[in-house]
Amino acid sequence: MEKSTVFNNRLLPYLLLLPQLVVTVVFFYWPASQAIWQSFLREDAFGLVSEYVGLENYQALFAQPEYYRSMLTTVVFSTLVAALSLSIALLFATQADKNLKAAPAYKTLMIWPYAVAPAVAGVLWFFMFQPSLGMLARPLRGMGLDWNPLLNENHAMMLVVMASVWKQISYNFLFFLAGLQSIPRSVIEAGAIDGAGPMRRFWTIIFPLLSPTTFFLLVVNVVYVFFDTFGIIDAVTGGGPAGATTTMVYKVYADGRLGGDLGGSAAQSVVLMVIVIALTAIQFRYVERKVQY
Repeated sequence: MEKSTVFNNRLLPYLLLLPQLVVTVVFFYWPASQAIWQSFLREDAFGLVSEYVGLENYQALFAQPEYYRSMLTTVVFSTLVAALSLSIALLFATQADKNLKAAPAYKTLMIWPYAVAPAVAGVLWFFMFQPSLGMLARPLRGMGLDWNPLLNENHAMMLVVMASVWKQISYNFLFFLAGLQSIPRSVIEAGAIDGAGPMRRFWTIIFPLLSPTTFFLLVVNVVYVFFDTFGIIDAVTGGGPAGATTTMVYKVYADGRLGGDLGGSAAQSVVLMVIVIALTAIQFRYVERKVQY
C-alpha cells in the first residue's frame, strides 16, 4: 500500500503553497481585476483622469468593423500556426525517435529555436524575407514571384505564420519525442507481428497513445498563438499592411499603447481573456473525452 504524506505542522502545507499563490495573485488575478475595472472607465492617454462610463467601451468596441476583422485574422492565424506547428513537430519527432546515427545532434538542433525570444525570431525571419535585401526573398523574386510582405497582405500573413510556426515547433517536438519514447516497444512490435504496416501502426497504436500529449500541446498552442506571438507580429509586420496581420492581442497593444485608448484597450483584453478561457474549457469538456490515458 502507498503511504500518504502526513504533515506534523498544519501550517506547512500552506507555507509551501504560499509562493505560488503570491505569484498567481500578483501576476494574474491582480492585473486581470485591474483590466476589468479599467474597461468600465474612460481615461486620458496618460491615465491621470478617469471617468466611469459603464459598458460604453464594450459598445464602442463591438461597433468597430476593424475589431471583427481582427477576430477573423486571429482565427485564420491561430488555426494555421497551431495545425502546422503540431503536425510538423510530430513528423520530426517520429523521425528523431528512429535509430539514426546522428539522432543526438538532430535532436539538439531541433531544440535550439525554443531558446530564441519571439521578437528575435521575428527579426530573423524579417531579415531573411525582406523584399530588397532578404537572402530568401531575392531567389523568390528571381523565380518571378513578386514577394513583398510590406505591401501584400497574403505575403505578410504567410511570413508571420512561418515565423510563429518555426518558433513553436521546438516546444512541440520536445513533448512529442518524450511521448513517443514512453510508448512500450512491445506494443508496437506486437502490431508489426500482427501484420500492421508502419502507417497503420502509427494511426492505430502510436497516435492514440500520444493523445494525452497531443491534448496538452493543443491547449498550450492555443494560448501561445493568442498571446506569445505578439512579439513576432510586432517585429515582422507591426500589424500591417493595412491591418492584415493585426490579431486581437496586437490590437489591444495598438489601441492602448499607440492609440491612447486605455479603456477600449482594457475592454479588448477582457474579451480576449474570456475567449481564451472559453476555448480552454471547451477543449477540456469535449476534446478530452477522446483522450486515452
